[in-house]
Order: sequence, then structure tokens, then C-alpha cells
Amino acid sequence: MTDAATATLHLIEVMARLRHPETGCAWDQVQDFPTIAPYTIEEAYEVEDAIARGTPATLMDELGDLLFQVVYHARMAEERGWFAFADVAAAIADKMVRRHPHVFGPEETRTAEQQVAAWEVQKEAERAARSETGTLAGIPVGLPALTRAAKLTRRAGRVGFDWPDAAAVLDKLEEEAAELRAELRSGPQAANPAAIRDEVGDLLFVLANLARKLDLDPEDCLRSANRKFERRFGYIEQTLRIEGKYPSDSTLPEMEALWSEAKRRERDGI
Repeated sequence: MTDAATATLHLIEVMARLRHPETGCAWDQVQDFPTIAPYTIEEAYEVEDAIARGTPATLMDELGDLLFQVVYHARMAEERGWFAFADVAAAIADKMVRRHPHVFGPEETRTAEQQVAAWEVQKEAERAARSETGTLAGIPVGLPALTRAAKLTRRAGRVGFDWPDAAAVLDKLEEEAAELRAELRSGPQAANPAAIRDEVGDLLFVLANLARKLDLDPEDCLRSANRKFERRFGYIEQTLRIEGKYPSDSTLPEMEALWSEAKRRERDGI
């Protein structure tokens, strides 16, 4: 197995060569934080996808791509005199030690639930030290919208501003759906696009919090629904292909019948 310190140093050196102003790669030389950030986000999602696929070799490859993104940002910061990769690694190590006194310090062993509560208290103290005031301070704007919705109301819930249970969230969902129906009843000529967008946003916001109240990750719920849609629509296409047809050659009732058949086959484990 490769020595971690040697491999990490080599990766840092590779990044420095790519960014060298005279002998580096022309593409890498002109990148900055905003242009690299989308790749960083994309690589994080690809790691998640590799985990879902359960392929160790793919996971190793994607983790490498994500690590390269960290090294990339650290190199750009070092060029500006801000910090280097070693500072990033040291800072996160120190933070983990600080947030786990039951492992690295004198405190007694914590349960997973106790650690979650203590973690939030520590994060709150760190935000206060950074002068990030307000209950909702520090929740990144760049998070996926469903995830951020759940985090916003989870944070608000800690100070008592929350629905009492999932049933109450369902009631709110029905209320928001009724408001959207009212907007849609005005007809295409009188419809207000901004109001409709607002009402759809409210529906999604409430759904994200329904997932939270049920201890579910809304992003994971939607990803599961996406995979299910892909799987069932794939069955429709495959079945039609056997008949020498394509979805564009078929009627909606035909495809709905095949959709129902795909659901039945899943239910029966076929």
C-alpha cells in the first residue's frame, strides 16, 4: 500500500506543476476559485454515486478526484499567500479533536445521539467566535435547495420554531397545495408566473421538512425517486423496443399500462 505522506506530497507537487505560470498547463493556469467550485461540487456528487453503486475501485477513483479539488483550492490559496494544503489538513484535524473530547480528551464516552447534540453546541460556539450572529447564520447558500431547506428549519426548530410532528407538516402541505390550485385556477391568461413559482417553492420547502420530521434526507428521497423513475421508464422503452416501437410511436395509455406493469413487477420481485 502506498505511503500516505509520500502520495499526498506527490499530489501537491503535481498540482504545483500544473499551475506553474511558465511551464504549467494553459487551462489550469487561468482557473480561479469561482471557475473550479462547480467541479468541486460535481466531484462530491460523483463520490456519492460511487458509494451508491458499491464499486470499491470506482469509489477510490472518485475520492481521488475530490481530493484533487481540495489540493487545487489549497494551491490557489497558497499562491495568494492565504494558506497551504498543510494548513487545511492541520485545521480540520484540530477541529475534529476539539469536537470529540470524549475520544481525545477527558470526557466520558458519548452515545451517537449525545455526540450529535454536543456537535451542534460546539458549532454554535464556533459561529459565535466568528461573529456569525443569528439562528440561521452559517448555513451555506450553495447547498442543494432541499438540503438547505431542511437545515434552515432544523436550526429554527432548536429555538422552538417548528411543526410539532409530521402530521402537522402534512396539514401545511395540503394548505400550500390549495394555494397553488387557486393560482392555477385563474387560467393561462391571468396566471402570475412569479406567484406560481412562489407557491411551488413553498410546496417543495414543506416537503423537505416533512422528510426532516420523518428523519429522512430529502435529497436521498428524491434521488431514490429519480432512480425509480429511470428504472420504470427504462422498462417501458425496453418492452416497446421488443415490439419494434419507441415511446414517440406509442400512446400515453400504452406507456401508462407498461408503467403499471413495471410497478407490479417490482412489487412481486420480478
